[in-house]
Amino acid sequence: MELETKNIVKPGEHVSLDDYVPGYTGSYTKKGQTKRRLKKLHKQLLKLQELLYAENQRALLIILQGMDTCGKDGTIRKVMAGINVQGCDVVSFKVPSVDELSRDFLWRAHRAAPPKGKIGIFNRSHYEDVLVVRVHDLVPAPVWGQRYQQINDFEKMLVENGTVVLKFFLHISKEEQKARLESRISDPTKHWKITEADIRERAYWDDYMQAYETVLQECSTDWAPWHIVPADKKWYRNLVITECIVDTLRKLGMRYPEPTADVAKFTIDD
Repeated sequence: MELETKNIVKPGEHVSLDDYVPGYTGSYTKKGQTKRRLKKLHKQLLKLQELLYAENQRALLIILQGMDTCGKDGTIRKVMAGINVQGCDVVSFKVPSVDELSRDFLWRAHRAAPPKGKIGIFNRSHYEDVLVVRVHDLVPAPVWGQRYQQINDFEKMLVENGTVVLKFFLHISKEEQKARLESRISDPTKHWKITEADIRERAYWDDYMQAYETVLQECSTDWAPWHIVPADKKWYRNLVITECIVDTLRKLGMRYPEPTADVAKFTIDD
């Protein structure tokens, strides 16, 4: 099973999220059918991560975007399960600090980008600056309107300097979001996960869908395309993203570096 090409947004393609089914699960009908495949992929991912680190020529940046409760945290836990945590950094982009607001909007994203040999995950990202700021009218339209091209240029620069960029939009339905929010309200162990802001933001659902459609249209490029991932079923979401990451790393054709000395001459004392 691979991520279907129809879920990869082609550059310049018109996007209507109504054309994508959040509950889609391909040929799978239940979670149990994916366990064996996911276990195999996790083993491959661990080996590929080691190879990425050993080669030390490229980095992998994974960008996760989506509405509240879409599963960004869950994706990080499940997809990256079993990898070497020393080789992976997760950055969560919250409301910008005073220091960050005094700089260009891409500054904090650039400084958080992974170095060669490592995997970096952005839990939300620089795309907040064409999503939240647009929906809540935090900056004038001419300001956020020019940011799409600036983002494309930024990501192209990263790619040209050895960073592979994978972008996933976790596509959840409004009905599923309601169910997940209600679950957090009814379960005392999940109260810490929900705030008044989560409830308020839901009222802007349609505005966010329009903003995301623009992002997917304007910022899916040959060098960093957007992947629209059905996210109503967590187990399918995890499988699709893991499959895509493994496939991407495998296609890099990475090689272990040559030894710097004649290893055959090494002897170990008793």
